[in-house]
Amino acid sequence: MFVYYAKDLPRPEKFTERPFTESTKIYDKTGEVLLYEMYGEEKREIIPIDRVPENVIKAVLAAEDINFYKHAGVDFKGVTRAILTNLRLLSPTQGASTISQQLIRSSLLTREKTIGRKIRELILTIELERQYSKEEILEFYLNQVPFGSNTYGVQAASLTYFKKPVSEASLEEAAVLAAIIKAPSFLSPYGEHKEELLQRKDSILDRMKTAQFILEEEWQKAKNTEIAFAKPSQLIQAPHFVMYVKEYLENKYGEQFLQEKGLKVYTSLDWDLQKAAEQAVKEGIIANRSYYR
Repeated sequence: MFVYYAKDLPRPEKFTERPFTESTKIYDKTGEVLLYEMYGEEKREIIPIDRVPENVIKAVLAAEDINFYKHAGVDFKGVTRAILTNLRLLSPTQGASTISQQLIRSSLLTREKTIGRKIRELILTIELERQYSKEEILEFYLNQVPFGSNTYGVQAASLTYFKKPVSEASLEEAAVLAAIIKAPSFLSPYGEHKEELLQRKDSILDRMKTAQFILEEEWQKAKNTEIAFAKPSQLIQAPHFVMYVKEYLENKYGEQFLQEKGLKVYTSLDWDLQKAAEQAVKEGIIANRSYYR
């Protein structure tokens, strides 16, 4: 039976063959001030696993696959536990898909809910684990997983929701990112279910403490710290200058290339001088208004 379903399956090696789309970023001359980001259907910034902090990794594992380093792609204990829980509650409330299974399902298979697709998923998952290390699989997952709207990957999610790179995410922010994965649209920080998001965040922190991923004092501090979400908008810094740069880049490379290839563009703009100039203009406008009253 497995031989029948294994024929004509895509190869897991496609993970290294297919490029992720990555947005282009325009910076000031220091490379520290992001002026504008150009992206298409997927807003993403690829980040290697060694730049993802332990708290983020542990939060994702606690939320999605606590036995990730103990199984070979399929958590049979988790499957059994989920089946028993669902039978007891008489409803399919608990899933048991591992990170590897989620990766295969979202990348190489259709969304059809059939036994045949599930068998193909298991075959590809086992093959994925055979060909790649746990760290490689986790890196694929963390750069691909959706976080709502057109935001993909932990780096883009952290920049979107906290205006900081994921390497600077606090423990409570890491738990929020992990919480969003379950239902990115429903649990969006900008939607109507923020309370459910924060409840799931606390639940993940509880799991992290139970799994001894974090200490008691870390758990307590993270649960009591209020989350400060960034405003849900993309501002254009120095808009006239940025639009000039954007037009130049589009003429040179094309819009689609810029939206997908993840260029980092460092301009000649001095951000401190730019802010001073903008402030001088504002003050001049105010002075002129009072003069003509």
